[in-house]
Amino acid sequence: MSDFWTQVLNFAKTTTANVGKQLLQDFGQALAAEKADGSLVTQSDRWADEVLRAAIVQAFPDHGVLSEEVEHIFPANDWCWIIDPIDGTTNFARGLPLWGISLGLLYKGTPVFGYVHLPPLGQSFYGYWHDDSQLEGDLEMPTGAFLNDRPIHSSTDTLTSNHFFNLCTRSTGLLKNPFPCKIRMLGVATYNLLTVAAGATMGGVEATPKIWDIAAVWAIVQAAGGIWTPLDPKPIFPLQVGQDYSDRAYPTLVVSQAALVPTFLPLVPTVER
Repeated sequence: MSDFWTQVLNFAKTTTANVGKQLLQDFGQALAAEKADGSLVTQSDRWADEVLRAAIVQAFPDHGVLSEEVEHIFPANDWCWIIDPIDGTTNFARGLPLWGISLGLLYKGTPVFGYVHLPPLGQSFYGYWHDDSQLEGDLEMPTGAFLNDRPIHSSTDTLTSNHFFNLCTRSTGLLKNPFPCKIRMLGVATYNLLTVAAGATMGGVEATPKIWDIAAVWAIVQAAGGIWTPLDPKPIFPLQVGQDYSDRAYPTLVVSQAALVPTFLPLVPTVER
């Protein structure tokens, strides 16, 4: 692995671990306020956002940053980090131990590396994906997806009624029709889709994720063999310089294997978005 990618991975590990330690102390005690879009935010979100942005500027001064809480305009830098300081803020604020810190690294507007650390679970997912990017080959980019440094892959099982599919809070209307497997709802967009990457679930849907919800998992899920199907005809990546990404949602279906797209895609066109 090149020095650059070693630096990227070590930075993501160290920085999210340090931020995660402080967030664990605040967990379940932070006061939450409602934002304009109806989601919650806490002082912990704002603190983590600031710390992560400062760490990126120090470690990678030529990289841009886009974050949930502050920086919403995509910059002109070739390299840009997209931050979700706490994915699953409602869980975090209410005391449910399922939330994470998400870092996605984009090259010319397309994710090539993702890292998601879930402090309460002691789990860290990461992966490398260059198929859709303009990344130069001389950087010797690694491949694959990992959970706590062990390789992971999406499930190749034949779908049964005892397998899992994840919904988000805005997709429960899908249950009006019979569903071919068991349903779970985790309340964390990144983890919803990362369970597909890890082989624990056969698929998941997110009705209104923002760019900071999906930038990291875009790389990890596909590196693990998962199939990403946008539910909106507009392309997600590459992101456009100067564009404000604060309000745009990216309805998404992710499944563990291509053979399951025809099974689940007809079930999700009514997803609220």
